[in-house]
Amino acid sequence: MAPLVRRTWAPRGQTPVQVQKSGTREKVSVAAALWVAPQRDHLGLFSGTLVNGYFENWTSAAFLEALLQELTGRVIVLWDGGTMHKGDPIRALVDHFADRLCLERFPPYAPELNPVEFLWSWLKYSRLNNFAPRDAIQLNERVVAELTAIQSDQGLLESFVHAAELPLRLTLLT
Repeated sequence: MAPLVRRTWAPRGQTPVQVQKSGTREKVSVAAALWVAPQRDHLGLFSGTLVNGYFENWTSAAFLEALLQELTGRVIVLWDGGTMHKGDPIRALVDHFADRLCLERFPPYAPELNPVEFLWSWLKYSRLNNFAPRDAIQLNERVVAELTAIQSDQGLLESFVHAAELPLRLTLLT
């Protein structure tokens, strides 16, 4: 809930005041999938948020199921080895969608390979800096609005993929 404070364009000597809510443990958890079309000619973004909750393996499985409903055909998911990406709910989902879903893991401790990490950096440092929400609901509304606004921005989505140090990036969208 605390804003990431950055420089402002305020006149010298007129420092802006940011009022923030403190003493609470409110939060917004966000999950996102940056997807590449099989022809490698289109990128997409699918996201979900939880107000005052967190993504664990049950909610991650529900997120993946919603993603599968959104996309057609086979889906290969590259993700890290976080605990929210393991366990019975994930295994059950893979078994249920065995014909459409394949899960692959990034190497341990390799966020530089994950294009979604660059999305989080853009969101936090570019779009949410100096933003002091009054509560988690307002923060959630802002996060959803920012992610919705870029769903069709091919240039920005492409920049996240190209920033990642994936071997795929050399041939993607060229």
